[in-house]
Amino acid sequence: MSETLISTLVSPSGSMSVLSNNEVKQLQDTTKGGLYQLFRQCSLAVLNCDEHSDNPYKILEKYQSYDIRIIHEHRGLKLQLLNAPGNAFVDGQLIKGIKQNLFAVVRDILYVANEVKLHAAVNTESSSDITNMVFHVLRHANAFRPKIHPDIVVCWGGHSIGEVEYKYTKRVGYQLGLRGMNICTGCGPGAMKGPMKGANIAHAKQRINGSRFIGLTEPGIIAAESPNPIVNELVIMPDIEKRLEAFVRMGHGIIVFPGGPGTFEEILYILGILLHPNNRDIPFPVIFTGPSTAKSYFADIHQFIGKTLGLEAQQRYKIIIDDPETVAREVKFGLDEVTRFRRQTGDAFYYNWQLTVDHEFQQTFEPTHENMASLELSKQLPAYKLAANLRRAMSGIVAGNVKEVGITAITEHGPYKLFGDPELTEDINQLLHSFVINQRMKLPGSGDYEPCYEIIGKQ
Repeated sequence: MSETLISTLVSPSGSMSVLSNNEVKQLQDTTKGGLYQLFRQCSLAVLNCDEHSDNPYKILEKYQSYDIRIIHEHRGLKLQLLNAPGNAFVDGQLIKGIKQNLFAVVRDILYVANEVKLHAAVNTESSSDITNMVFHVLRHANAFRPKIHPDIVVCWGGHSIGEVEYKYTKRVGYQLGLRGMNICTGCGPGAMKGPMKGANIAHAKQRINGSRFIGLTEPGIIAAESPNPIVNELVIMPDIEKRLEAFVRMGHGIIVFPGGPGTFEEILYILGILLHPNNRDIPFPVIFTGPSTAKSYFADIHQFIGKTLGLEAQQRYKIIIDDPETVAREVKFGLDEVTRFRRQTGDAFYYNWQLTVDHEFQQTFEPTHENMASLELSKQLPAYKLAANLRRAMSGIVAGNVKEVGITAITEHGPYKLFGDPELTEDINQLLHSFVINQRMKLPGSGDYEPCYEIIGKQ
């Protein structure tokens, strides 16, 4: 039975009620420099939040006839949806949460294009300028609650996890929610959805109003990981690096569930930052957790980190297996430490200004074949530098797996080639092979995984 497609007019939800003539032209501009293709793709991802696919081509192909247009009326802005996915509607009415996220797409695409890129004159060589850019995007999205004690827990993990691991993420989210904590994830399915679902039930039991389920994404990945329906604060950051910085600036602690290269990219990012000497005394709780079936997964990760980044990196996180209550208590204890530290140092509760994010972790990395091949992968590098380059390598593999730009590059030029010290490349190959055999590269049932990379040891 084919899905019903719906065409309708949608009135704004939230503050995005008016646009200038120039902004309308930008969103409807189909030329290379225009925003139409980005606008169409991101809006379709929001409308298609129940789709279980991580292939942007399949989604775009499925809804080839979909279109979105701006309608200017004397009372303000409306969006005209043409042949939109029917599962976004109930009795012909767009679901309220989806409507809210749809207008968040308009808000963030325009803000980044105009206020940030055109008018702010961001110096991409300046760490402080990039940090300020992240701040301004989040502030424009009304993501800050200045008078609230630290309560945002960032949950990272794979979109392609199995049922046992997914249920475990819900159990952890439930325990976090019972203790009044809010959830921030990458906004997609799997380990990004489960904690929100669990916390949502716990908040209802505790009669907590104003629950926050924050989803941080970026244009390159939103089509492959549509926002899950529980997200009630969607923010589209300009790129993956600013998305990652937004997590650690806005979040007060991090829980890592099992995942694939994208999750490992996030692990490398946070450890690389915490290894910086300036961050040594800044409390930032990090916990790796999963059900008993994930014990070997985290053992492999822990061993790899020890071999590459060393004991100091291993000491910046705790591994807790199959114990959601202990995870929640540890996080709560960690957030109490964060609160005391922020009070003592005068840092804001809502944005971690004191954390040093080295420029190595802020530079936008384009996953071209040339850039991937030129990455220096050597244990002779300082730990933070090696973490940064490994993070870039994982980012490229994620792009080759699920991002339109990466899939296109692999189709045209074959797998990415990565070169490094033989011992290190062997360690990387072993870890990635474990992701492949445990179906952590693609959604289960989406077919056999074809590696988008070759990792080659060089003398």
